[in-house]
This record gives sequence, structure tokens and C-alpha cells, in this order.
Amino acid sequence: MTQKSILITGSSSGIGLDAAHGLRAAGWRVFASCRKAEDCERLRGEGFESPLIDYTDADSIVNGLAATLEATGGTLDALYNNGAYACPGAVEDLPTDALRAIFETNLFGWHELTRLVIPVMRAQGHGRIINCSSVLGLVPLRWRGAYVATKFALEGLTDVLRLEMRDTPILVITIEPGPITAKIRENAIPHFEKWIDWQSSARAAQYAELRSRLYDEKGPDRFEMPPSAVTKKILHALTSTRPKPRYYVTHPTYLMGFLRRILSTRMLDAVILRG
Repeated sequence: MTQKSILITGSSSGIGLDAAHGLRAAGWRVFASCRKAEDCERLRGEGFESPLIDYTDADSIVNGLAATLEATGGTLDALYNNGAYACPGAVEDLPTDALRAIFETNLFGWHELTRLVIPVMRAQGHGRIINCSSVLGLVPLRWRGAYVATKFALEGLTDVLRLEMRDTPILVITIEPGPITAKIRENAIPHFEKWIDWQSSARAAQYAELRSRLYDEKGPDRFEMPPSAVTKKILHALTSTRPKPRYYVTHPTYLMGFLRRILSTRMLDAVILRG
């Protein structure tokens, strides 16, 4: 039986790295891509095939996929879009260029890679595209406007793609994790420092709490789960004959998904503001 192949983006740490290890252990041929050459080298040292793919670099997307297809003989069973970052800050303090930058990584690059993969999957007669969204693709959270905007947009784009692919052999699936042990907090700091002039903000005093959460290591969130919880759902999405359109991961995602269905907007806002 031919070994199935998957291309995973954002594999340097966290969810992507755990998925790479978990899927390889399950028998998949894993192409664990990263956006930095040194991370690709590290993963190659761990025995992975690791093409360089930076969502903000169109050439790297084309070349990374081409290298993957050359290695497989032109086929790809699954794509897991995962690489993303956060840029914390109040919406009123968020420069529009910061939004443009985060959308390049968190949405536009995903779209570009997905469009290149679809013809491959059409030609081979099967394929699964899994997009990693977030609980913040379901509900908003203060100080997370840039990240929330990209995930809300991703949810809509993925939903439309899923509907459009119904007449093809390509399945489109969304994963929606809540708090997962990863480096998203640490990785957000350079973007916060680059874009947010918090000292000049009308909310300067309120930034103390946000900066504390960003810079102070306070241990895991009480609802936090390991990345393996996401990998478990990915495996189900890849192997089930009838995968779910979306998979929740962690209790907060289940709770917020439920509350979004039953509460009015005003009531949901009140719950989120208290949380």
C-alpha cells in the first residue's frame, strides 16, 4: 500500500511540530515545512522532509510545494495549513499596515498554497485540506483584534471552499483549538513591539495587564491542553470516511461554540467581558 503524504506548514514548534511527529508515527509521509531555513534544517536532522515555505513569500510557496510534489511523484493526499501569529493590541491602536502584514501570513498565504494544491488533488481524484482556525474564529476577545479578524476571515473562506468542493473528491475541514501549549505568546511579542505604540494610546494604563500577560511567564492556562489534543483531531479528520466539517479542541471552544448558538450578541459579549 502506498504511503499517504501530507504537507504541514508552521512545523517548527507547537501544533505543527506535534502534528508532524504524530502523523509520522501513524504511518504518514510528512513534509514538515517551516518559514525559516534553520528550522527546516533542524527538522531534517530529525528525519523529516522539510521544505521551506513562508506564507509571505510567494516564491517559497511555489518552490516548497514543487519540492514536495517532486518527492512524491506529483501527488499529495493532504494539506494542513497551520502557520500563523498574533499581534496583540487595541483595534484603535492597530496600524492598518499591521493588519495587512498579519493577513499575508494568516490568510493570504494559506489561500495561495491551497489554490496550488487543489489542481493536484483534482487530478489524482482525492485529497483533504485541513485549516487550523481557533476558538477566536468563533468569538472575539479584547486586545486580539488582528488575530480574530484573520481567523473570522479564514472561517468564512474555508466554509465557502467546503461548499464549493462538494462536487469534487476534495474534503475541506476546519480545526478550532482553544488554549494549546505553544509559543504563540512569545512569538507575538516582536509584532506587538513593532506595531503598537501603547505609551501614546488613550488606553495606556490598560496595557499594563496585556503587557503582563505577554512578558510574564505565568504557567499554563487552566484550560490549556497539549498540542497532541489537536493532532488527535487531525488524525480523525484524515482517516475518517466521513470527517466532520469542523473539529473543536479544548473545553473553551466547546463552551463558546455552544454559547454562540444560544445567546444573544449582547449576552455573549457580557460573558466574554467577564471571562
